Amino acid sequence: MKYSILFSAVVLALTLSACDRPTTVVTPPAVVTVPVPGPAGATGATGATGSTGSTGYTGATGSAGNTGATGNTGNTGNTGNTGATGERGKTGGDTVVIVPAPQR
Repeated sequence: MKYSILFSAVVLALTLSACDRPTTVVTPPAVVTVPVPGPAGATGATGATGSTGSTGYTGATGSAGNTGATGNTGNTGNTGNTGATGERGKTGGDTVVIVPAPQR
């Protein structure tokens, strides 16, 4: 029995190695041609001038300014003219002035 198992294993190995294997086809990757840039062309013509932009908005009105400083004091005015001299007064006539005597 020892030899029959060994013999069966050898026959099995030979049978499997004799099988036809399918051929594998290896396709090489496609070659991609990269274009090489050529020399630079001539300079193009100058473009047309652009249109004028819109006018901006009017700004807001500014705030009121601060009150100015107080001015300096003015100069003293000129002295007025002297008035006319008055007439001489009348004499007392017969008026009597009584001066009381001091009390002791």
